[in-house]
Amino acid sequence: MPETVFEVDTDAPPDEQPDPIVNRWHPDTPPAASVEPGEKFRVECLDWTGGQVVNDDSANDIRDMKLAPNHHLSGPIEVQGAEPGDILVVDILDIGAFPDHEWGFTGIFELDNGGGFLTDHFPEARKAIWELDGVYTRSRHVPGVDFAGLTHPGILGTAPSHELLEEWNRREQKLIDDGPDVETAVNHETREEQPPLALPPEPEDAMLGSMEGEELEEASQKAARTIPPRENAGNCDIKNLSRGSRVYLPVFVEGANFITGDIHFSQGDGEITFCGAIEMAGWIDFRVDLIKGGQERFGLDHAIFKPGNVEPQFTEYITFEGYSVDEDGTQHYKNANVGMRRACLDAIHYLENFGYTGEQAYFALSTIPVESRIAGIVDLPNTCVTVSLPQEAFDFTIDPDDLGDVESQSRGTAAKPS
Repeated sequence: MPETVFEVDTDAPPDEQPDPIVNRWHPDTPPAASVEPGEKFRVECLDWTGGQVVNDDSANDIRDMKLAPNHHLSGPIEVQGAEPGDILVVDILDIGAFPDHEWGFTGIFELDNGGGFLTDHFPEARKAIWELDGVYTRSRHVPGVDFAGLTHPGILGTAPSHELLEEWNRREQKLIDDGPDVETAVNHETREEQPPLALPPEPEDAMLGSMEGEELEEASQKAARTIPPRENAGNCDIKNLSRGSRVYLPVFVEGANFITGDIHFSQGDGEITFCGAIEMAGWIDFRVDLIKGGQERFGLDHAIFKPGNVEPQFTEYITFEGYSVDEDGTQHYKNANVGMRRACLDAIHYLENFGYTGEQAYFALSTIPVESRIAGIVDLPNTCVTVSLPQEAFDFTIDPDDLGDVESQSRGTAAKPS
């Protein structure tokens, strides 16, 4: 087994971990460990909420979650010899749950505490707990779903330089200041009703590894939130970054300062409920190497990756189409976000034929490894988006050819606030 270079304790709060947790991007965060190119190593990770969610049948923890501290990440890991302009090559060798923590969760967040892709349709907090059985999973809150997951880290990335951090903060603050326009507003909500379009630095609850005192206070004023993906990769939530994948990350600081976490047992393209994967605590085995001067050689401004060849074998799909016309019939111009919403809503309504509540169907679509595509982007005024749902993820037929013979049955509900 590779040496564990970062340890966590799932029974301890985030500020009492064996190795100090990171929840912001900053170039000066002290490395927690150091590895050499070519070295294999293991990184342990808390779930993204730092243990705020429990394995029960109440969604109180989702409703009341404290979001400012999230994500709770592991690192930084210094890679010896890494310099700005290099490319860090990261091999994901293996990944799994802790033996005494073989469960995960998915949540629907309320608009005033996190929100989500379809919050206007599903405004109340819900939770699903998933039991993890090797590569398979099932949930008492979404019965009839049983599938092999595509396990991956939601977040991996390198630290930004001071210059890049300043650029992130500048451009994202401009987006906040400008506010939503016609094409970003959903269902014609006013600017006052729209949440901000980005998240500025939030010093409260900032954790930068072993950084303390005035140094932490000063750095947290500029440290970037880990919510969006950026040039350093970060929170990409790409389901295919699983076992066997190789990732090429730009290096911006000495040592690269690699950070990872937010492990997902499984997720569909888009992670549409916001807390939309099967979130879990666990471990990841990596090997790293360097391509010296690789950014100039490859002409790269962002990360690239090669997917691994270990994934569930689904063969039969039902594909739902969506276009740039929202639910009330308003035509948008080539808006893929609207097309994705419409495809997802049709898939959710379709699954309701089999006895699922809308929330259960929403969970299924967010956690099963669905395939989403921009099928057509050139034909104005509509972009065509597709969402393909694997039939083998269900232990009963969902084939449209058999829909006329289906007798709907109650499948319970997702966990609600008590």
